[in-house]
Amino acid sequence: MKFFAFIFAAAFSVLAQLAQAQSLPQAPAIAAKSWLLMDYSTGQALASFNPDERVEPASLTKLMTSYVVMAALKEGRIKPEQTAPVSERAWQAQGSRMFIEPRRPVTVDELLHGMIVQSGNDASIALAEAVAGSEEAFVQMMNREAQRLGLKNTHFTNATGLPDPQHYSTARDLGAMAAAVIRDFPDHYPLYALREYTYNRISQPNRNRLLWLDPAVDGVKTGHTESAGFCLIASAKRGPRRLLSVVMGAASDAMRVQESQKLLNFGFQFFDSVRLYAGNQAVSRLRVWKGAQNAVKAGFLEDFTLSLPKGMADKVQASLVSQQPLLAPVQKGQRVATLKLSLDGQPVGEYPVVALETVPVAGVLGRAWDTIRLWFE
Repeated sequence: MKFFAFIFAAAFSVLAQLAQAQSLPQAPAIAAKSWLLMDYSTGQALASFNPDERVEPASLTKLMTSYVVMAALKEGRIKPEQTAPVSERAWQAQGSRMFIEPRRPVTVDELLHGMIVQSGNDASIALAEAVAGSEEAFVQMMNREAQRLGLKNTHFTNATGLPDPQHYSTARDLGAMAAAVIRDFPDHYPLYALREYTYNRISQPNRNRLLWLDPAVDGVKTGHTESAGFCLIASAKRGPRRLLSVVMGAASDAMRVQESQKLLNFGFQFFDSVRLYAGNQAVSRLRVWKGAQNAVKAGFLEDFTLSLPKGMADKVQASLVSQQPLLAPVQKGQRVATLKLSLDGQPVGEYPVVALETVPVAGVLGRAWDTIRLWFE
């Protein structure tokens, strides 16, 4: 997670510096309080406005509610087919509902559908109580997960998204939250693409109208309160690329759909995802002192990819700065160098390069010989 966070921050600096150098495509004007367009695979923000401003997340909160519930399902603490009790509190929940009833059996799977597709506040509370015993205890789990995922500007006070002064997030954190749902629970993520769900003989459509308008869109979630305005996190996959848009505080349902579509189209039209290095590909071999071997392969454990403006990939230049002297033992995954990238003559980021293999220490004579040699280096 720390390595990913470093890559995320460095990758974000690529586009920030390119923007300053006027090499970045101009994003369209977006009518929203704050917004963000990000590349799912790299974590880069391709364009944004007030991405770190605190906003009311409204029902986008249910992304974290679903994340915690899906984790409980994955760990076997609850089962999809198990019946969940419906408390008075869940039954009388305010706002959007799936219309569960205290004396009508409902399963965890049905509640998950009702929360994700119908945005049911009653379903959210019932799931929270099924997982943690109470909504209050569940909220503590939500905040722990937010902290673990590195969502530094997010805090929850409920599982539904109802307004509260201490219930807040940011466009950047919400984008990362949606990406975590897609990444960590691929088996459950298709629920976000369902256009309609029927429970208790009541059919309700998914409020994400982009599911009908753009065949590439397969999620994610809408939100709305009078104070939050109209919000939408949309995810679209065209070919191998997936982009996420976050629109907060639009003036209407139609506006949040329109602005989200503009962002997604902009990202796919003007940017390419470029794999600079394959995972476990040796970027270089670095000198190792006092080791059982005198060099170590260095690179990235996973594919190293950046989103770049179209036509700019051949203008990327790289230089490697190794950490010398590099002394054994060297562990696989240990940071051993820094890759510095420039684009069209502009410095755009520094990225950690790690050892692709383990190098144990040499024997007594080998260590002694390298000690002597280091005196003369």
